[in-house]
Amino acid sequence: MAHKATSFFMILYCSLCLFTLINALSSCNGPCNNLNDCSGQLICINGRCNDDPDVGTHICTTPAPPSGGGGTCRSSGNLQCGTNSYPQYRCSPPVSSSTKAILTLNDFSEGGDGGGPSECDGNYHENSEPVVALSTGWYNQGSRCLKMIRITASNGRSVLAKVVDECDSVNGCDSEHAGQPPCRNNVVDGSQAVWDALGLDTDVGVENVSWSMA
Repeated sequence: MAHKATSFFMILYCSLCLFTLINALSSCNGPCNNLNDCSGQLICINGRCNDDPDVGTHICTTPAPPSGGGGTCRSSGNLQCGTNSYPQYRCSPPVSSSTKAILTLNDFSEGGDGGGPSECDGNYHENSEPVVALSTGWYNQGSRCLKMIRITASNGRSVLAKVVDECDSVNGCDSEHAGQPPCRNNVVDGSQAVWDALGLDTDVGVENVSWSMA
């Protein structure tokens, strides 16, 4: 009788362990083989239970703060471009009177590496024009469109440039973006004229700068 009771409790104990294990595996980042292995609104992505991007839940991740600065800017996901994966951002670092940024080179003219016409005015811009595109968070849904910013290089030189476009930190790798991956979240993408005014070598391609609203 004692032997049967012991066996019963062992079976009950194992069942509880299995139940706990299954529930643990069904939570965020738990291993899974299909949708049924994940609890609630989670779905199975690459063998792990995670938020469903189509539903837009944030059970497993903290939603990014509103774009335009403030708070901690975290990646909102990854974009797969062939064999490469690039982080996506809907936010940028906080804007200050001297916001640190990475200056990159862009050709805003028709047929240039900027892709389609500028978002702010629907036009292309010659390389002789001091114009820039800002990362998605700093672009802030167009709130800085056609406004002037002051860009200062580490050599002390500065230039005023007009914001005409968004350097998309979410989308990319398509014809609209001239096949380029998403921008980083701290980019000021400047024209040839911007680089020339700052006395920077475009062959370098990337420079540390700071910027502010003019």
